[in-house]
Amino acid sequence: MSDPTLETTQESQPARKKKFRANWRGFLLGALALIVIVGLGAFGGYQQAIGDRVQTQSEVISQQLTEQYALALLDIAAGRYGPAQERLEFIIEHNPSFPEASQKLAEVMVMAAIPTATPLPTVTPTPDLSGVEEIYQRALQAINSLDWPNALANLDTLRRKDPTYRTAEVDGMYYFALRNYGYDLIVKQGNLEGGIYQLTLAERFGPLDSQANGLREGARLYVLGASFWDLDWKNAVFYFYQLYTGWPSLWDGTMTASERFRVASMRYGDELFAQEQWCPAYEQYQNAQKIGNLDPASEKNAYMAMMKCLPPAPIIPTELPTELPTP
Repeated sequence: MSDPTLETTQESQPARKKKFRANWRGFLLGALALIVIVGLGAFGGYQQAIGDRVQTQSEVISQQLTEQYALALLDIAAGRYGPAQERLEFIIEHNPSFPEASQKLAEVMVMAAIPTATPLPTVTPTPDLSGVEEIYQRALQAINSLDWPNALANLDTLRRKDPTYRTAEVDGMYYFALRNYGYDLIVKQGNLEGGIYQLTLAERFGPLDSQANGLREGARLYVLGASFWDLDWKNAVFYFYQLYTGWPSLWDGTMTASERFRVASMRYGDELFAQEQWCPAYEQYQNAQKIGNLDPASEKNAYMAMMKCLPPAPIIPTELPTELPTP
């Protein structure tokens, strides 16, 4: 006769093994699912980081292409067709759909193919045969008189006659004359390109001081902003706003930076008004009014934009008393 306890024990052992295998399989599946979830989260974060980096890089490239286009327009205006063509080809290579870049490139290639007139031979001036010390003294006297062009002309003559004569003193005089000549061209004459050029030459003889370097950067910003004039009022406002807050009196011989910011704000406001963007348009008109009066068209648009953006609150009538108070 068999023992019932032994039979029960033998029957329960396979059941326990099956239960242990099921629990172990469930644990493995749970761990695997956790690993997959963590991996997907990390992959998603990695993809987002890549997307952010690509977007930032795209914005930087777009800004660089815009600046290169502005410089290409300046090169075209100055007749420098070779550098202008290189800039436009660089823009098209990185963004074939950049506005008007292909058209400008075609214009530049046509203008570059037009032969230039052969210049007439110039008369060689009579060489200055005076002594180098005399030339040095003339240059020094011109510097003391703040006559920068005459000082530079004498320094050039001196350096051609004897490159080794008082090298350190002549280099210092070059720096002083070029630095101050560039400063005067920008501040007093509004000759921005000429001032930038003289300050850049001065930098060959020594680092520019913060005032001269800041003025040169402001002049470059002015030239860049002026390249968008009548073409892109949004960018004109962007650049001249920076000048208005930093160098409001900087000018190009015609208009100061603050006046250009006022006009550009009005014109950009008119564009936004035509697009029925009432609040942004009103903001541009307000920026212009901080500097001066609006012209009649912008003044009318500003009032209508204000009524659309900031409508007056409705007047709530109050009830009158039904009985007059007894005196």
